[in-house]
Amino acid sequence: MAKILLAEDDTDMRRFLMKALQNAGFEVTSYDNGLSAYQRLREEPFELLLTDIVMPEMDGIELARRASELDPDIKIMFITGFAAVALNADNAAPKHAKVLSKPVHLRDLVNEVNKMLAA
Repeated sequence: MAKILLAEDDTDMRRFLMKALQNAGFEVTSYDNGLSAYQRLREEPFELLLTDIVMPEMDGIELARRASELDPDIKIMFITGFAAVALNADNAAPKHAKVLSKPVHLRDLVNEVNKMLAA
């Protein structure tokens, strides 16, 4: 069972994503801000970081950058309403990260997560 770290500041969206991923068989740990998620990453490894971009305390791009420094093999997926920000070449987002735009259909999310983890 793959372990996923979810960082999403919107409570309803976080619960929605967490339930969908758990129903698909993943072990999910979630946080409502990037700093708390980063602190957890420092304590244990995860196969995938699924993060929003715009969050309090530490944004998703900084979280992804730091996660890649901790574990170069971690898979990173942004789920955001601000896809253009994630795709901007000037930011420090890891180049191997996948971007899904909100709203996302749960089936598409689970398919993309499975693809990333299989790669």
